[in-house]
Amino acid sequence: LAAPLTWALRSASLWGPYKDIWQTVGNAIWRRQPEAVHLVDLILKKHKPDFISLFKNPAKNVQQHEKVQKASTEGVAIQGQQGTRLLPEQLIREAFILSDLFDIGELAAVELLLAGEHQQPHFPGLTRGLVAVLLYWDGKRCIANSLKALIQSRRGKTWTLELSPELVSMTTRFTDELMEQGLTHKILTLLSQIDVNNEFEKLQRERGLGSEKHRKEVSDLIKECRQSLAESLFSWTCQSPLSKDDTLLLIGHLERVTVEASGSLDSVNLALVMALLYCFDISFIEQGAEDREDIIQQLPLLTEKQYISSIHSRLQDSQPWKLPGLQATIRLAWALALRGISQLSDVPALAEFTEADEAMAELAIADNIFLFLTESVVGSENFYQEEFYIRRIHNLITDFLALMPMKVKQLRNRADEDARMIHMSLHMGNDLPISLRRDLEHLMLLIAELYKKNPFNLELALEYWCPSEPLQSSTIMGSYLGVAHQRPPQRQVVLSKFVRQMGDLLPPTIYIPYLKMLQGLASGPQCAHYCFSLLKVNGSSHAENIQGAGGSPVSWEHFFHSLMLYHEHLRKDLPSADSVQYRHLPLRGITQKEQDGLIAFLQLTTTIISWSENARLALCEHPQWTPVVVILGLLQCSIPPILKAELLKTLTAFGKSPEIAASLWQSLEYTQILQTIRIPSQRQAIGIEVELNEIESRCEEYPLTRAFCQLISTLVESSFPSNLGAGLRPPGFDPYLQFLRDSVFLRFRTRAYRRAAEKWEVAEVVLEVFYKLLRDYEPQLEDFVDQFVELRGEEIIAYKPPGFSLMYHLLNESPMLELSLSLLEEGVKQLDTYASFPGKKHLEKAVQHCLALLNLTLQKENLFMDLLRESQLALIVTPLEQLLQGINPRTKKADNVVNIARYLYHGNSNPELAFESAKILCCISCNSNIQIKLVGDFTHDQNISQKLMAGFVECLDSEDAEEFINPEEELEPDKKLAQIRHETRIHILNLLITSLERNPPNLALYLLGFELKKSVSTTNLQDPGVLGCPRTCLHAILNILEKGTEGRTGPVAVRESPQLAELCYQVIYQLCACSDTSGPTMRYLRTSQDFLFSQLQHLPFSNREYEISMLNQMSWLMKTASIELRVTSLNRQRSHTQRLLHLLLDDMPVKPYSDGEGGIEDENRSVSGFLHFDTATKVRRKILSILDSIDFSQEIPEPLQLDFFDRAQIEQVIANCEHKNLRGQTVCNVKLLHRVLVAEVNALQGMAAIGQRPLLMEEISTILQYVVGRNKLLQCLHAKRHALESWRQLVEIILTACPQDLIQAEDRQLIIRDLLQDIHDKILDDDAAQELMPVVAGAVFTLTAHLSQSVRTEQKQPQPPPLPATGTGESQYVLMLDSSFNSTSSLESMIVGFASIGDSSLHIILKKLLDFILKTGGGFQRVRTHLYGSLLYYLQIAQRPDEPDTLEAAKKTMWERLTAPEDAFSKLQRENIAIIESYGAALMEVVCRDACDGHEIGRMLALALLDRIVSVDKQQQWLLYLSNSGYLKVLVDSLVEDDLTLQTLLTPQPPLLKALYTYESKMAFLTRVAKIQQGALELLKSGVIVRLAQCQVYDMRPEIDHQGLFGMRDPPVFIPAPVDRYRQILLPALQLCQVILTSSMAQHLQAAGQVLQFLISHSDTIQAILRCQDVSAGSLQELALLTGIISKAALPGVLSELDVDVTEGSLMELQGHIGRFQRQCLGLLSRFGGSDRLRQFKFQDGVEGDRVNKKDEIELAMQQICANVMEYCQSLMLQSSPTFQHAVCLFTPSLSETINRDGPRQDTQAPVVPYWRLPGLGIIVYLLKQSANDFFTYYDSHRQNVNKLQNVEQLPPDEIKELCQSVMPAGVDKISTSQKYILARRRLVKLINNRAILLSLCSYIIETCLFIFWRHLEYYLLRCTPTDCQDSLLASTASFKNRRLQDTFTSETNLDFRSGLTRVSQHDIEQLQIEAINAFGESLQKKLLDIEGLYSKVRSRYCFIQALVRRIRGLLRQPRG
Repeated sequence: LAAPLTWALRSASLWGPYKDIWQTVGNAIWRRQPEAVHLVDLILKKHKPDFISLFKNPAKNVQQHEKVQKASTEGVAIQGQQGTRLLPEQLIREAFILSDLFDIGELAAVELLLAGEHQQPHFPGLTRGLVAVLLYWDGKRCIANSLKALIQSRRGKTWTLELSPELVSMTTRFTDELMEQGLTHKILTLLSQIDVNNEFEKLQRERGLGSEKHRKEVSDLIKECRQSLAESLFSWTCQSPLSKDDTLLLIGHLERVTVEASGSLDSVNLALVMALLYCFDISFIEQGAEDREDIIQQLPLLTEKQYISSIHSRLQDSQPWKLPGLQATIRLAWALALRGISQLSDVPALAEFTEADEAMAELAIADNIFLFLTESVVGSENFYQEEFYIRRIHNLITDFLALMPMKVKQLRNRADEDARMIHMSLHMGNDLPISLRRDLEHLMLLIAELYKKNPFNLELALEYWCPSEPLQSSTIMGSYLGVAHQRPPQRQVVLSKFVRQMGDLLPPTIYIPYLKMLQGLASGPQCAHYCFSLLKVNGSSHAENIQGAGGSPVSWEHFFHSLMLYHEHLRKDLPSADSVQYRHLPLRGITQKEQDGLIAFLQLTTTIISWSENARLALCEHPQWTPVVVILGLLQCSIPPILKAELLKTLTAFGKSPEIAASLWQSLEYTQILQTIRIPSQRQAIGIEVELNEIESRCEEYPLTRAFCQLISTLVESSFPSNLGAGLRPPGFDPYLQFLRDSVFLRFRTRAYRRAAEKWEVAEVVLEVFYKLLRDYEPQLEDFVDQFVELRGEEIIAYKPPGFSLMYHLLNESPMLELSLSLLEEGVKQLDTYASFPGKKHLEKAVQHCLALLNLTLQKENLFMDLLRESQLALIVTPLEQLLQGINPRTKKADNVVNIARYLYHGNSNPELAFESAKILCCISCNSNIQIKLVGDFTHDQNISQKLMAGFVECLDSEDAEEFINPEEELEPDKKLAQIRHETRIHILNLLITSLERNPPNLALYLLGFELKKSVSTTNLQDPGVLGCPRTCLHAILNILEKGTEGRTGPVAVRESPQLAELCYQVIYQLCACSDTSGPTMRYLRTSQDFLFSQLQHLPFSNREYEISMLNQMSWLMKTASIELRVTSLNRQRSHTQRLLHLLLDDMPVKPYSDGEGGIEDENRSVSGFLHFDTATKVRRKILSILDSIDFSQEIPEPLQLDFFDRAQIEQVIANCEHKNLRGQTVCNVKLLHRVLVAEVNALQGMAAIGQRPLLMEEISTILQYVVGRNKLLQCLHAKRHALESWRQLVEIILTACPQDLIQAEDRQLIIRDLLQDIHDKILDDDAAQELMPVVAGAVFTLTAHLSQSVRTEQKQPQPPPLPATGTGESQYVLMLDSSFNSTSSLESMIVGFASIGDSSLHIILKKLLDFILKTGGGFQRVRTHLYGSLLYYLQIAQRPDEPDTLEAAKKTMWERLTAPEDAFSKLQRENIAIIESYGAALMEVVCRDACDGHEIGRMLALALLDRIVSVDKQQQWLLYLSNSGYLKVLVDSLVEDDLTLQTLLTPQPPLLKALYTYESKMAFLTRVAKIQQGALELLKSGVIVRLAQCQVYDMRPEIDHQGLFGMRDPPVFIPAPVDRYRQILLPALQLCQVILTSSMAQHLQAAGQVLQFLISHSDTIQAILRCQDVSAGSLQELALLTGIISKAALPGVLSELDVDVTEGSLMELQGHIGRFQRQCLGLLSRFGGSDRLRQFKFQDGVEGDRVNKKDEIELAMQQICANVMEYCQSLMLQSSPTFQHAVCLFTPSLSETINRDGPRQDTQAPVVPYWRLPGLGIIVYLLKQSANDFFTYYDSHRQNVNKLQNVEQLPPDEIKELCQSVMPAGVDKISTSQKYILARRRLVKLINNRAILLSLCSYIIETCLFIFWRHLEYYLLRCTPTDCQDSLLASTASFKNRRLQDTFTSETNLDFRSGLTRVSQHDIEQLQIEAINAFGESLQKKLLDIEGLYSKVRSRYCFIQALVRRIRGLLRQPRG
């Protein structure tokens, strides 16, 4: 009942409490848990009555009967549950049956049944009634075991458990009280009452027994109860004596005892006999314990006369017992006790009794005591399981021999006498006398039996060997030499004398018993040695004078001499090979007597040489005796098989030494024991094969065959012969293998067996040979090539290695495989009966070997098949996993794998079989196809499916088995079994893990309880027993992890079986991570188990010993937690998310804190440290302590120091041996490496090599140790990386996926700060492993991003009301609490500096980031990429957020602005740059190098970083460094290289866009540099514009596809269209030109000249853009930028600056270009300044989502173009005519265009002059009006948006949604309201700023238009001479001709001007004046003045519009002429 029942229902009063007692007592006594001692005290006080009344059940009573009777209607109160409970009728009926059956109270029966119902899942296939029966007896067992444990822990005379004195005193006191209450009587009564058969009969009557397993469990429980009770009594008497009455009671009980059918005592009676023997034990007195006096005082045997007299008279009583032998045993023990007492000096006179010892002993001997002890006591199966039984019988015998020497002498004399009588009667031919006693013989046989086995390695037999005589042989080991000089104790002397004297002049009757006794006494390494010496000395010369001529018959000399004589004699007898009948002739050779003697001596020899290697070698090398030769000779003679078997066993013992084994192989082959060479002339086969088939089969006994198999098994292990039999036959082991396989194994089932067990013995021993052969076989390439050898002149093929042949047979449907599988089936059938049968142990062993063979085949088959494929051999093999899928011929089903899996069901009773089975299943499960088939096979039969599931679960549950190991029985095997059980669980978990990676249906899903019929995700996982859900592996796994989570120490498995726990966590993670299983698993873990919370609260685990496992456990757990947080956040399960977050992040020890108090706490948290009065209450955040537990440093193994091997080559070999292990880590295969190195050493030739071999082997072991260390290092780093990755994942999920509002903003910053500082501190440590850098850098990046976001969000939050808005008209947008406000509120004044966490924290983070960047040195560019990203995010914090341009700021005076205090942004920025600059050139060098070369992303981020730093670096240090160190020049020059790659990007399907992105980054950076005046100069110096002019990519403008533009309704894909790509290339270049033109003040003309060159070199493109009719945001942006550049560069005065040699021709060409630019620019006016056509479809394009943004962009671009063209016009006018005398007119004096547009006045329209090429002034007037109208539209929109921004919260939801959608087209509904407000604000700020720019453009256009309008009017109305006055024509012509060169700059245009202007007639001018007065009417003037009032004054350009309006008005009023 090892199932974990501890947590279960406690209500059943007959089971739950007892289970608790046993748990607690076990914890305190066996598991030594210090905290359990206190609990034991409590529980013993509470349950003392249960111990006193021992097994007493609550009685039946009438009231209870009635209550239960009515329970189905009225309900009944159940203990431990509230309220009453209605019970079903069926349960009530069962309760009454149970109550009658066990005679227990009715309520107790109900409780048991309910507990049974609750426990049912642990016992699949049983009903609650059957489970209740188990629980009833389990309760009894627990109380019995607890009693036994308590008594064993007492203070006493025989043993101590080394427990704490406090516990020992407590248990001793408690058990003393029990004893006073009559414990002995109760135990003896119960033992008489409880009887398995009676109980079974009762249960049988009431149908209380279920399956075989249930029967076995019940009988085991009842047996264990009885056993524990008896052992309690035994333990008591070992520790302290029983009182007189109790002793008499015990004697009374034993009088009635009988033996079992086999003649031995059963275990219970054995324990009681031993208890009584220990009552009479006084041997401890001699051992002189320290508290000897106290114990003597307690011993009634020594102090109470009364005690002695009562017992003495009781034992003297002649009333015979049921077992006379038992009576004799007790009598002898008593006699010896009396004899012992009489020899004590300090004991009062008890002479009257002590005299009677002799008579008492005589009585005992008369009753054949020694025979009884041999058969009934030592022969009992439990005898050797208890060390103190063996010790007690040992003491009994040695006491007899030592204390009663006269008795012994008497026995010897009687034996001599009897021998003489027998001799006489044989001589005379009479019948044997009847009165023969065989006491001495029995005594010897008893000694032989007692010491033959030695399970506890006690070597008690050493007392019989006294090394006092000087040993001549030097073979004895030094350790015993010293012993010879001390005087051995008296007892030892007496005993050794007994052994020697008995051997002197042996009468023949006791010759064999004496040999057997020696065999017993020779068991053990030292004993064997002494025995060897004795036999050697006996035969030596100085013994001759004693024995007469022949030497002692008990000596090596005598024995081997006899063997040789037999051999001589029998060899002569060998008939010729022709007489076939010889076998049946009566044998003359050896009589039965002689045969027995020989066998006895052979067994003695075998024992000695098995134990002692020295003896083995000494005998083997003895020149006269030559035992091996003689034995092999005898084997060829005709002697009985049984003798041959013994001879073979002796050979087997010799074969243990490799030196002997090698020659033994050759001798075997030579003597043809197994005939390997067929001689053609020989008719008759000879050898062992014949014996097996003809003699042994007929006798139905197979000792010879078994012995032969054992011999081969030993020899194979000791030394394997490669070319056995060379020269006589094809060399190799094959004939032996063939014999074993075909004659022994394949036919073992069909043979007849007299002794049933022998069948399985044969199977076991032959399978063991196969197992060893296959285990040691490694497939080699040469095995797959036929090797030819020469034999008698012909070439023949040598045999293959045996392993090859076995593999071949197991990879085919061979009889061997079939028989193995059938054996497995038979084995599991036998085990399922739960009955014992002869040979059960051997069957289990045979099955184990079968499973192991399959396992080895599976492990080696891949290599085997690979080699076979490469070779030319014509063999066909099939993978074993497929063969296992085959049909079983007996059942006609494919059930082989099921049979293998069924062994798991016997995991408790046969852990080794379960282990092998699990290993096979784990191996097979890697294959997906097989998985599906297996699931079908496993679930095909409901019954088997249930059993298989129970088997897997039972194996996983098996941990209790390894905990209750009694310290006094601390067997190595137990440890081994615990280890095997552990390994089995590991294999099962690995099976689950590999299966989960396969597609469903797979084994794991079946074993973990998921749906296989429907889809996996529909599974509804339940607790076991709910809705008929069985207990699955998932429950078992959770159980393993759950143990200990309630306590402080955390999950037990993590500490005690770390590897197991790691795999359990991995299974759970896999279930949660896989999409199919995730839903059901997480629901179950969350609701039924609260798994994650209970596990996470114990993080971090600490287990330095198993660091790798510990890290992996935490990794899987953290990964699972990440999934849980993500899922609960998505499903809005806030309370779950919040609970986990608090657990991980809180730094206050109190978990729940209310928000009210939290406020103040939170404020204080951010105050700098010294304000903390209660710093002690802080605890470390869990997420940080998890990080602490990952140790970043890593010890690296010392490099190899080699003397022989070459280091570089060894490194190469190690690299070749590397492979990926299960976890995907690359590690070195140590076994393979070992094989390679050893092969290398073996290949060495020559004497020197042989001499150095030991040194070489030592060096190999050094190398292997180094590799093991290296593997561990790799695994450790992998685990650390894994843990760090998981930690990072958890942190990222917490910051990104969990709802933001669950962590307050300020806490959020504090947490991120702590995380950043800690992780930096760890990675910046000098010892930190570089391999962890990438993960850390990733984490730093995420954390910094979130820090930046958090700080910026905090600044955007409207501040609390207490802040007076002192003089700021910025509404709630008080952007920062800068210092001027600090005094306003005491609460706020605490916040120091920037953000909640304060400036200093930010500075620390910055410094650490920079340190980290420098730490990466030259390598690790990818790591730096993350760090640059982090740095950019960090620097973003100090960037001002977008502020709305409310047009108010300008109200401040200039002085106010200059004297305003520095705000927080500038302060932080200034400090940041100071810190960055403190790092000097080292940092600059790293960043600049990364910007210039390396990975693309690295370059982009480095450039972005430079961009950011340069923009805030007021000192311009970085700019200086860039230009001085040449990096800037490198960047500029690289543009030419980029040119080629960019050209490839314009093909319709570009290769990769990487180049485009790096180009954009580069240009952005250069543009940033250009914004600084100094930077612009540097760029001009480095010739950036010249480079751009050289680039050809700008000339490759793709054609615009017009149908596509309006027809394209499908959204564009990720890769932009060629046109857009082209724009992405062109626009940065134009922007750069524009910025350089703007910021190069001093060198303006030089810059303009270069830009002009750029324009001209790409003039075709420029013309195309200016001509382009396309109206899209992109093309308008191109135009806007281009007109901006042209307006500054294509001007008069720039030509003179060009660096070209100006010849007439080139000058003409340049002027032509410029003229063209000019014309086209003016042409743009009519497109954008006029023509409503454009306004109509202006907003048609753009895809749905982006429409709003696109509309803004297009509007802005159009205004920009107009403004640029107007600026150009103005520049042209100003530059070409500095004085008013030579005004250049750009517009004709016609306003017709405006009139035509403004109203339907077409009739009055003047005829349009066809040859005019110039636009009329009408365009300007129209633009003026248009702009004035636009201005008011924009102004209103701006004001409305500012109002909305101030009251975002009051806006209607639809409007908010609309605002959000323009920022975030998809998924608006999913975000929270607060986030919606943030998005809406962001959109409004953008709109406000867009309107502000539009307003400024409008106002600029208006001012420029007015200016141009005024200048033209002034010219036309005041200075122009109309064409009507002919004479003036010449004058104007002359004036044109006399212009200076630069004035003719508009040469082409001038022609137009002239042709136009020369035709300005008087009528035109008059018309102009009239139209102008109409156009420039009152309303327009008023509008313009309003605009000035509203806007221009605010912008402090006072009254410019007013002045112009006044002038124009004046001009228009002026009378003409």
